[in-house]
Amino acid sequence: MTVNSPIDPIDIGSLRTLVLVHDLQSFSAAARRLDVNQSTISYAIERLRGALRDPLFVRQGNGVSATERCDDLVRWAREMIGEIEGLASPAAFDPAAAQGTVAISCNHHERQILIPQFSARLRATAPRARLLLLDAGGHGDVHLKQNQCDILLGPVGIVGGSIFRRHILTDHYVCVMDPANPLARGRITLSAYARAEHVFVTHSGEWQPLYLDVLKARDIVLEPAVTLPSHDSLERIIAGSRLVATIPHYLARTMRGSLHVAPLPFRVPIPIDMHWSARTAKSGLHKWARDLLVELAREIAA
Repeated sequence: MTVNSPIDPIDIGSLRTLVLVHDLQSFSAAARRLDVNQSTISYAIERLRGALRDPLFVRQGNGVSATERCDDLVRWAREMIGEIEGLASPAAFDPAAAQGTVAISCNHHERQILIPQFSARLRATAPRARLLLLDAGGHGDVHLKQNQCDILLGPVGIVGGSIFRRHILTDHYVCVMDPANPLARGRITLSAYARAEHVFVTHSGEWQPLYLDVLKARDIVLEPAVTLPSHDSLERIIAGSRLVATIPHYLARTMRGSLHVAPLPFRVPIPIDMHWSARTAKSGLHKWARDLLVELAREIAA
């Protein structure tokens, strides 16, 4: 005789739907993401509501807000889904025959120093695989936790039982300026640096460079003359001016033909870490991609 359990309606598909609605805070947005009718989303959530005897979501404005029990369930479901997907991934891997996508979330720094070589090696060794890049900004951790990316690169710290981290490279800050800038004539003192006309790069206002905290600890507050959302136009803006930008050393090396690179009067390390989740931990393609990034980082450091 079969005894039905109240948790029988809970399956991987329903839990995936639950996590997506939780992340997007919207039934309709989840339906668009999955390309299904909203009624399909509603049906899956209703089954979970009945099994767990909890509303899970309550209407709030144009979206929904999760209950406390829903938050607990989503944390568990996210890790459990990732572990199952990792176990289901084939362990054997042949790059030449590999198909799939490697989605990487990172910023301009990593896109300049790591991604060109990574893309070239990927195309040469695994030509049937695809590369997808996302701009991390201040949302790289969200990209990873919501499974929008497979690998997150950058100076970020993520706490979570299903998130793995590996340090791959340490950079540090330097100054870049026009070669005719008076500061380019010798070693820069801290007082001269503080008086300079600075360019700030804010990553669209969602990231504060690490060196600012070091200066703040020394009671030095810089007032930027120019604030940029990214490094994209930095060389052209600095050229012919007295502006000074403080940027990562490996990024500055790509500008040596047009700008003067000088050491800072203080040293601030920039740890570049690689994060991934249990979802791709055992995937042959993604493990190969992570190993390739580590190899390229070693080549850059050397």
